Amino acid sequence: MPETRTTPPTPPAPGTTGPRDGLKRNGIGTGGIAFLVISAAAPLTVMAGVAPVALASGGIGAPAGYLLAGIVLAVFAVGFMAMTRHAKAAGGFYTYIALSMGRTAGLASAVLAIVSYNCLQIGVYGLFAVQTQAMLHVLFGLDVPWPAVALAAVAAVWFLGYRGIDVGAKVLGVLLVAETAILALMGAGILAGGGAGGITAGSFAPDAVFNPGVLAILGICFAAFMGFESTVLYRREARDPDRSVPRATFIAVGFMSVFYAFIVWTAVQAYGDAGAVAAAGDLGEGMFFATIAEYVGPWAEAAMYVLIVTSVYASQLAFHNAINRYVYMLAQDGVLPAFLGRTHPKYKSPHRAGQLQTLHAGAVIAICAAAGADPHQQLLIWVDTPGIFGIVGLQGIVAVAALRYFRRHPGAGVHPLVRPLTMAAAVLLFAVVVLIALNIELLTFAGPFTNTIIIAVAPLVFLGGLLAARWLKRRRPATYSRIGSFETHDA
Repeated sequence: MPETRTTPPTPPAPGTTGPRDGLKRNGIGTGGIAFLVISAAAPLTVMAGVAPVALASGGIGAPAGYLLAGIVLAVFAVGFMAMTRHAKAAGGFYTYIALSMGRTAGLASAVLAIVSYNCLQIGVYGLFAVQTQAMLHVLFGLDVPWPAVALAAVAAVWFLGYRGIDVGAKVLGVLLVAETAILALMGAGILAGGGAGGITAGSFAPDAVFNPGVLAILGICFAAFMGFESTVLYRREARDPDRSVPRATFIAVGFMSVFYAFIVWTAVQAYGDAGAVAAAGDLGEGMFFATIAEYVGPWAEAAMYVLIVTSVYASQLAFHNAINRYVYMLAQDGVLPAFLGRTHPKYKSPHRAGQLQTLHAGAVIAICAAAGADPHQQLLIWVDTPGIFGIVGLQGIVAVAALRYFRRHPGAGVHPLVRPLTMAAAVLLFAVVVLIALNIELLTFAGPFTNTIIIAVAPLVFLGGLLAARWLKRRRPATYSRIGSFETHDA
């Protein structure tokens, strides 16, 4: 039976962060947290860059796929947020799973979360390079090598992460409003112009929604929400976290599900129910650019080229912040070297963890460049996809952890509906993992051997985390006893 933490938190070990060396308190509110997690999902990027694939493969019912993904994640968030009053540390999945399922599962989850978020963040540098190259070529006629663009982005992400959570949230807020506005402008232009042949609701008809193609693209739809669950990582820096963290979580998942469905539906209207799938297949990533040029004007197309670059940058910064906080918490608990658990004396950012993540990202980009890898196919898609498996799988494990916690603590004070909703979320999330695996070629466009390796990464990493935890229990029991224990010392 896995151990469950019921004892008070262990005091900080020597060399870990003390009261003067913690994260910035009261540095961010509900809006700032929501901006961080929605920015991680990069709405403009997943719409302009990925939604055409969803349309081409899933048919005109693709908008319903985004709604279905949002509903599943909202159900998951019910149990996830019900635990926020009991898991007080800023360790995200790590804290929740350790609290309910024990230190071994908690550490394995932390390792998987760090690897998964790194896959998502570093892979997106390939997308940043491709989109920036396209923008510079279309608008200025410049051709810049993709590694130079990607490494410049690494430096820019490090700089804002170094400056602290409040500065990053303000920048992300501005960028998020801009990218959301350009998509909304496109949608409004399509509706005002009456679409290709009048506005219809065919995307939400039963035959379109229950088309097998919609189930096949659920992996793409869930990938559009990556990062929304990281709201809990900012608990120690949030104002009134018991209220702001749940609010930001439900705002994020609610906004993204409705907005994504609306934008993809308007894209269908732009070409008509009969022509949208063919247009998505023919135009590919250029579909949204061609659409906004036709329905709004060439100036809007130029603006979209610029804003998709800032959208990708915002996503990278948000994931960078999430990774740093996982590393920071593991260092606080003594699992990682203590210097990674120190914060900047002025900005209160986990700058040491940020420096490590920056060096790691730069090294991966340099290796890919030296190997002649394609920035879109190899760096973006092949590196990102294991991260999608890892995060959705961790969401399922967290749902199981919440069920276990509520069963062991009947006095936790949760609404009677929380338990059945959380059980439904666990079943649905693990089903999504299976669906993604069965339809992985829609994400990777790779062969069976490559796809097998990609699918195997997340379970192998989790297994490695379990083995590391058992080793710590035998060889470093004092460190093992601190896993998941750090809660209130970063004042």
